[in-house]
Amino acid sequence: MIAIGLREHGSAAVRERVLSYDVILSSNLLEAEVAAAFRREQVAVDPGLLRPFEWVLPERPLTDELERVFTTGYLKGADAWHIACALHIAGSFRDLAFLTLDSRQRDVAAQLGFPTP
Repeated sequence: MIAIGLREHGSAAVRERVLSYDVILSSNLLEAEVAAAFRREQVAVDPGLLRPFEWVLPERPLTDELERVFTTGYLKGADAWHIACALHIAGSFRDLAFLTLDSRQRDVAAQLGFPTP
């Protein structure tokens, strides 16, 4: 969403891909990541940027999911958290895809069985 909001190269295709899904989910950590990136770039956040999202708000620690992530490959904490949240809800959604522009995060998500278009 940062690439889309900052209109980075290739972001139109990313936006189209994201909006092609009926349900768009994310850990609410995305809100802080977007706010930090926009503050760094000294750009106002478009209030509609995150509107399409439904937030994943786990009500328990994701210890088991994080262990699966780190057993698969090393990621920074925020990247691991997003995949752990996806693992947490994966059973509730058929064919849950994981979208990211980060190649390391994409590789780990794919190894864990997520489609990564």
